[in-house]
Parts: sequence; C-alpha cells; structure tokens
Amino acid sequence: MHTPHIRTSRRTLLALIGASLVAGPLVAYQSASAAPVGLDDPAKKEIAMKLVSSAENSSLDWKAQYKYIEDIGDGRGYTAGIIGFCSGTGDMLDLVELYTRRKPGNVLATYLPALRDVNGGDSHQGLDPGFPGDWRRAAQDSAFQQAQNDERDRVYFNPAVRQGKADGIGVLGQFTYYDAIVMHGDGGDSTSFSSIRRRALAKAKPPAQGGNEVTYLNAFLDARVWAMQQEEAHSDTSRVDTAQRVFLRKGNLNLDPPLDWKVYGDSYHIG
Repeated sequence: MHTPHIRTSRRTLLALIGASLVAGPLVAYQSASAAPVGLDDPAKKEIAMKLVSSAENSSLDWKAQYKYIEDIGDGRGYTAGIIGFCSGTGDMLDLVELYTRRKPGNVLATYLPALRDVNGGDSHQGLDPGFPGDWRRAAQDSAFQQAQNDERDRVYFNPAVRQGKADGIGVLGQFTYYDAIVMHGDGGDSTSFSSIRRRALAKAKPPAQGGNEVTYLNAFLDARVWAMQQEEAHSDTSRVDTAQRVFLRKGNLNLDPPLDWKVYGDSYHIG
C-alpha cells in the first residue's frame, strides 16, 4: 500500500522564477482555425490540479491540500499547501508575505523573520513547534486559500501555460510544462524547467518551429526523466512514465476525459 504523502516531488532551489521564465516577448502559436483550448480553460485547469495532486498528495482532492504540511526529508524544510510550497526554497516565504500584505496580523505573520532566516536550507529554526499547527489554522481562512491559488498561478501555472502556447503545444504539452516547473522550479541549474526545455529543443522542434508535437513532447519527457534521475528525492519517474506518457501514447494531446493513470503504483481515474 502506498504511504500517503511520499511526495517525491520537490523542486531545486528557486531562483529566477515567474516573469523570468521566458526571455523576451511571447507570441502564442496559432493554428489556422480559432485558437485552441489551453490548459487555462477552467475545466482543463481543474484536471491539471487533480493530476498534480495525485502525484503530490496521493489524492485527486487538491482543495483538501491547503492545510497539508510536513517535512518530507528532502532538504527543503517544510513542504506545504496545494503545490508544495517549501520553507527552504523561497516560495513559502513569498506566499506568507502575500497573505500578510492582504491580511496583516494573520496567524502566520509572526513567522516571517524565521522564514527569511531558513530560506535556502532545511532548518526549522524559529518555526517549531507552532508553525505546522498555525499553517493548518490559516488554511481555514479563505484569504489564505486564495493567496495559495494566486502564488501557484503566478509562479508555476501561468508561466508554464504561456511558454507552452508560445511553443505551439496543446493542453497535454502545457501540462507537461506545468508539472515540470512544479517539481523543478526555474532556477539556473541543469535540472530546472528552462534547462529541461533546452535539452528537449536540442533533440526536436516544437510545433511553433515547424516540428511534430508528439516527437517534441517525447523529447521533453525524456529530458524531464533525466532531470528527475539526478536527485534521489525525484528518482521515481512514474508521474511521467505511467501518467503523462500514457496520455501521449494514446494521442490525447487535449487531455480529454476519461483519463486513467498511475502514480507511485496507485491508480486514478477522471471520468
């Protein structure tokens, strides 16, 4: 039986994220027909949230994860929330700062100095023993839930979709980008999202450059698996092998239900 919250899925230290994802202006690839549905379509985005939650939390109920928090022993301190914000990678700090700007005096605000101090490592100095309980309390606040949604979109979802559209790839391709940036971030290291994409581009062209979409996505997933294998915490590649590749082999480039996949040996279905 799969142990809940194995979460072999954190990113390397976040450095240049968000707006720096793509250098220069983005021009979305357009087919001759009307612009196709993207991963930012509400129904497709809901599917994306469930797919990531199956890998991150062993559950399709992604909205139940606002309160999630634990140290999974991957060197990134506490991992928490709907996208696995980490105390050691800066995105948890950004989230709590946003929440505090919107709601001064919230239950997490007093931890901001400690979050600044532990950024970049796995220390709990200044966070224990109260932080996990206070995180769960904050997660009952709709303002904190909205802050989690907004930071997920700003740092991970929107940049991934924007780059995917610029590369001319469809809903599945945009999801492969999103899942990669969730796990690896977009810093300057060799396993970051941009480095994975560069490795793929050396093997195949995306549709926006006249390439074949399936060929390019296979190259991207090959590069993604290589990146995952560089770190023990990410070495289980099933979220690619028995999920994203399954959809790709079936030619389901639009991520249309029904969807059946496995992560870490567990089976999931979206009807």
